[in-house]
Amino acid sequence: MPGGGKPGIEGVDMKIILTIIGVLLILFGGVWILQGINVLPGSFMTGQIRWAIYGGIAAIVGIVLIVAANRKKAGPPAGG
Repeated sequence: MPGGGKPGIEGVDMKIILTIIGVLLILFGGVWILQGINVLPGSFMTGQIRWAIYGGIAAIVGIVLIVAANRKKAGPPAGG
């Protein structure tokens, strides 16, 4: 291996980072949705439907990030 590092460590680090970001987006999106539909009071976002929409978008992006980060990538063909 060039550089003498562990093979694939960068991929593992990126996978963890993207998964954490995805989870945070889902959590924030959930809070924004609840505030936007006036379930979770106490913020300037409470009762404003646009924040429910933003929250839905954030949650969807979070789910996409988690799925993309955890997909198995096709490796090189066996043999050779």
